[in-house]
Amino acid sequence: MRFSEHISVDTILPNMAAKNKADAIHEMAEALFVSNHVKSAAVVEKALIDREKLGSTGIGNHVAIPHAKYDDTDKIVALYGKSSDGVEFDALDGKKTHFFFLLLAPSGEPGRHLKLLARISRLVRLDGFCDKLKKLETPEEILKSIEQAEQSL
Repeated sequence: MRFSEHISVDTILPNMAAKNKADAIHEMAEALFVSNHVKSAAVVEKALIDREKLGSTGIGNHVAIPHAKYDDTDKIVALYGKSSDGVEFDALDGKKTHFFFLLLAPSGEPGRHLKLLARISRLVRLDGFCDKLKKLETPEEILKSIEQAEQSL
């Protein structure tokens, strides 16, 4: 199972405007709603905020993997976002977050959800992967880069 199988050019945000965690979550939830991948941005936003209350999904090294249960879908919904300036996301290492790999999964599918979280974790640790993403500007370039990187996992 690959992260790239769950995103598309309309769920890639190459230029996020958010400066803080709440705005970033709002921006990503709205993008999923506008692209018709979720029925309610508000429900997604609340689910992500509730998950963040359990502990930050900012894993460090400028990466966050916001994720939550979302039962208004029967499949995993994903989004990738990039912030050039970085977002204060309460990351474990205290650094600003530049790369967001968002996952929403139905409650009944914890296995697939956990496998994708692990896959993303391995993906962002690939040598030079995040450095390359930082330089890419279009959703098409970003999607292609993620697909290529996943082939080496």
